[in-house]
Amino acid sequence: MTASSHATRARSFNAAAAQYSANRPSYPPALFDALEELAGRALAGARVVDIGAGTGIATRLLHARGADVVAVEPGDGMAAEFRRGLPGVPLLRGDGNALPLATACADLLTYAQAWHWTDPARSVPEALRVLRPGGALALWWNMDAQDVPWIAAQADRIRRYFGAEHASKSGAGGTRTEAAFEGAPAVPRHTHRVVRWSRRVSVDTHLANIGSHSIFLVLGEEGARVFLAEEREQLLKAFPSGVVEEVYDVYLVVATTS
Repeated sequence: MTASSHATRARSFNAAAAQYSANRPSYPPALFDALEELAGRALAGARVVDIGAGTGIATRLLHARGADVVAVEPGDGMAAEFRRGLPGVPLLRGDGNALPLATACADLLTYAQAWHWTDPARSVPEALRVLRPGGALALWWNMDAQDVPWIAAQADRIRRYFGAEHASKSGAGGTRTEAAFEGAPAVPRHTHRVVRWSRRVSVDTHLANIGSHSIFLVLGEEGARVFLAEEREQLLKAFPSGVVEEVYDVYLVVATTS
C-alpha cells in the first residue's frame, strides 16, 4: 500500500462514522482481563489514553472497567460521532505520531484497531514519552478467524474482487508482534495474547460491518454495492435464517516500560 492510498484509507472513515459505530464489533471482557494481566495492573483507577479512538467502541469499555480515560482522535466525522455517544469523556484531536499530551502523563496507552494507521518510527517514541515509568502500550485488532470455513471463503471472495494487493479489507497489514514495531528506533519489551470470541448478527448488520472497512469506503458506493449485493446472496445460501456468527481472534500486543 502506498503512502497516499494509506492516508486515503485512514481518512475514509469520517464519512461513514455512524455506520461504523452502529455495525462494527465490540470487544469481549476476556480481552481486558488479558490486558490487565500483561500490563501488570488493573484498569480501575488507571490513567488511560485511547488513541485513534474512532467512535469510542473501546473507550466505552475501558471507562466501564473504571479507567480514567482520555480519547485522542484525528478525524472530524469520527470525533463528532464519539462526542454524540460519549459526551462525558474528554476527547483531544490528534494522532499517534504527534500526541497532544504531556510527558509522563499516562499509565496506559491503547490503540484499538488503530496502530496500523501510525508510523512506528514516530509513534513508538511518542508512546514512550507519554507513558509513566512502569506504564504500558497496548495494541489490539479484531481479526477474522480464518479457520472458520465461511469466513475463509468470504476472504477469498474479497481478494478476488479487489486483487491481491488489497488482501486485507481493513488495511491492517502486519498485525503480528514482529511487524507491529517495524521501523521503530527502539522496540520496547513486549508480549502478545490471542483471545477468540464471536457475536451473532443479522446478515444486514454483517454486510454493513464489511462495508464500513476502508477498502470498501474508498471503492465508492457503486463498487461496494455490487460486491455487497453478491455477498448477500452467498450468505443467505449459507445462513438461510438470516443470522451469521462472526468469529474473531483479538490479537493483543502489550509493551511495558521499565
